[in-house]
Amino acid sequence: MTRTPLIAGNWKMNGLQPALEEAKAIAQAADSQDGAEVLLCPPATLLTDLARTLSGSRVKTGGQDCHAEESGAHTGDVSAEMLAGAGADYVIVGHSERRADHGEDDLTVKAKAKAARRAGLTPIICVGEKEAERAKGVHLDVIEMQLDGSTPKNLAGDEVVIAYEPVWAIGTGRTAEPQDIAEMHEFIRTRLRHIMGEEAEGVRILYGGSVKPGNAAEILGIDNVDGALVGGASLKAADFGPIIASAQSE
Repeated sequence: MTRTPLIAGNWKMNGLQPALEEAKAIAQAADSQDGAEVLLCPPATLLTDLARTLSGSRVKTGGQDCHAEESGAHTGDVSAEMLAGAGADYVIVGHSERRADHGEDDLTVKAKAKAARRAGLTPIICVGEKEAERAKGVHLDVIEMQLDGSTPKNLAGDEVVIAYEPVWAIGTGRTAEPQDIAEMHEFIRTRLRHIMGEEAEGVRILYGGSVKPGNAAEILGIDNVDGALVGGASLKAADFGPIIASAQSE
């Protein structure tokens, strides 16, 4: 099955109005390529303006998180419906920083993924092990539990994206070895077959963990790596553009 690569940029808590000019440069880089789908997930404060800025380009927009409820007394939270109304197509849920900093467990992540589908958004469900868990040899068990607990059932393959992000590689400059990435992505594909059946073949599995221009082509060439979830390197067109160019349709 052909899966169009997805190169997603997670701006995290970065970006003010001047960042929109950088987004225009990213759109120019994306529009000159046809091998991948490109996504930018800015802070919620920039989402509407970014969606307008990117209108007419190939770059889609997404949120970095959402609340499980459609509305209500949840001060400071943003619903999936609000993100959709602001122009989002995707939303990241269960990022390791949300799991660690906000105590989000698998049930919470699953509820947010369901909310995303309710609002017509595609959830990018993040899973990944800590360094201590890998050292103990329980990394596959951790990923299995996160996938089973965080992935809603009865979804089509094009209704969800999985992002594997080894926690120890995020923002550290360290990248998992190619054989480790291949092992984890094959394991995730196999586990998704258990959860989703044949629809698992259509799910894009992204790698996230210090992806940069110098290693993107090698990582994207690994079996079952269907794109990348990029952090710091997505903030500048000079870095993100070459990563986009490294992606080719399978």
